Amino acid sequence: MSKYQLKDSHIYIDGTDIPQNKLDITDSQLIHQIENDLLTEAYSHFSSQITPHSTLNESYFINLHTKTFESLYAFAGQYRDSNMSKGNSQFCLAQYLHNESNRIFKEIEQDSYLAKYSEDKNMFVSKLAYYKCELIALHPFYELNGRILRLYIDMLCIYNGYQPVDYSQAISIDNYIEASIECVQYADQSKMEEILKEGLSQAT
Repeated sequence: MSKYQLKDSHIYIDGTDIPQNKLDITDSQLIHQIENDLLTEAYSHFSSQITPHSTLNESYFINLHTKTFESLYAFAGQYRDSNMSKGNSQFCLAQYLHNESNRIFKEIEQDSYLAKYSEDKNMFVSKLAYYKCELIALHPFYELNGRILRLYIDMLCIYNGYQPVDYSQAISIDNYIEASIECVQYADQSKMEEILKEGLSQAT
């Protein structure tokens, strides 16, 4: 069974939580390893492409998912058309997903991809947490939302003169999961803000 509750979705191999994939892999550990390898390659590629003229808009966000995972999944870069939840967390309903995505990324664009806040770490972290929580609740893809969202947030950080966020401490004590749940269920970004503040540092 899938770790997510999905309505009318056929992306998983029957009886498993493994997405149908181009390599016909049915081993969960192997496919997770390949996903992680592809993500490592994506970090190297996309971080090297960031310049002061980069446009980190909705198309860029979708392209992160496409280019990172298109060799493995046919659904790479495609927004879901089914409702999805996890535990007691209901993500954005599919019928509103595209409009909500457009709204979020228009706000990010109006904030100059957070450049107007980059000199003030506290304000930058507050805005970063706000958009991260909005995108966690959006949960636009069938799979790999968390990893692509962290990649996108890290690209925003690099664009604004910061290092990628270090989540290691938060993940080790499950704070990250709790913060994500609070984003979705209670629209509360305070825990996520603490995690980002702790894990964010200026680029050297």
